[in-house]
Amino acid sequence: MKTVLVVDDSIIMRDIVKNILMELKIQCQFLEASNGKKALQLLETNKINIVFLDWNMPEMDGLEFLKKVRAMPDYEQLPIVMVTSEAAKYDMVEALHCGATDYIVKPLESKVFLEKLSEIAF
Repeated sequence: MKTVLVVDDSIIMRDIVKNILMELKIQCQFLEASNGKKALQLLETNKINIVFLDWNMPEMDGLEFLKKVRAMPDYEQLPIVMVTSEAAKYDMVEALHCGATDYIVKPLESKVFLEKLSEIAF
């Protein structure tokens, strides 16, 4: 079974992401982190197949997490999807330049998740 890591400082947003994936009947187990620092710890101790990552979080934001993960050879190909309210084109380009696999802008819709997962071949 695949493992999904949902990283967001809002438990409500983590639940929304999990509920969308369950609604789409994606067979997986979930791990959660409230910031990038905790997410890194989970990444180092678990086999993660995809990360849904918020941008704005305390301690370590999503962009800093993304840069750290992409600097690790074992995780160069790990799908990391930014799920954020940062909707400016500049922000999207910056996230993709730093190694995000894709980008979803809040508010979240099931059909967008399905499209992104299909593109990633998850």
